[in-house]
Amino acid sequence: MSSNRPSDSTADDQLDPEEERRLAAAAREANRLPELRLILLGWRWPGKSLTGNTILGREEFRLERAAEFCVKRETEVDQRKVTVVDTPGWFSAQTTPTDYQQEMVRSVTLCPPGPHAFLLVIPVGMFTETDRARIEENLALFGEDVWKHTMVVFTWAEVLKDRSIERHIRREGRDLQWVVDKCKKRYHVINNYIFGEHPQLPQLMEKVEKIVAEEGGYFTLKTDETKTQSQTPSLNLNTNSLKENRELGARPKQNGSCNSLRAMDMDPPQSLVEGVSD
Repeated sequence: MSSNRPSDSTADDQLDPEEERRLAAAAREANRLPELRLILLGWRWPGKSLTGNTILGREEFRLERAAEFCVKRETEVDQRKVTVVDTPGWFSAQTTPTDYQQEMVRSVTLCPPGPHAFLLVIPVGMFTETDRARIEENLALFGEDVWKHTMVVFTWAEVLKDRSIERHIRREGRDLQWVVDKCKKRYHVINNYIFGEHPQLPQLMEKVEKIVAEEGGYFTLKTDETKTQSQTPSLNLNTNSLKENRELGARPKQNGSCNSLRAMDMDPPQSLVEGVSD
């Protein structure tokens, strides 16, 4: 007579919850990096700089107006050094100015020997074909390998309410799904209105470490891509041009005071003074 009892081998293959937790902790420890280097990418007003502040645990990236060049900040999180580079935000419906693109590429040199991950900040909400095209255009500056080191970070999570991020991605359609697929389905949801001990930050760091483990290290620009960037026309440092670019990306000023903070060693162009980021 046959028995419906599971075989002993099946029972033996199942780990008890305590053993699963122990193995998961061991895997996290094996992937743990002594330092994390992150670059923020995204268009203006999606909470990009706010995400940087959340990671650092304090308001280091100022939010009053947009920056025309990169800003670098460093801190210590969980007994390790964390470097965050904020880049100029691009425009939703317009081609990104050449000087902004050059600054985005220069961000790689600000966290030597290379970033562990690019955090592509996308707000929860309507995502269009134009948004996808702008992301593709700007990430192409770094070469195809950039996608292997990029994770989507969804901000404005409160818009989701009781809806899961997976359902949101499906509902937004093929354009957002394309971006998530290009990032190997690596994404994270973060609430940018929590500072200090943030419950979502350890998971974000673990996901970054997993990227590094899976891709075999940090991101580096290939020689041919670096050469292509060097052939791009030099920065237009005309004051009127910079003013025009600021106006193109104008948005309502956000409330909140900002501390006067020292920039880390960024080696910006001599004729530029440190800006503030969107």
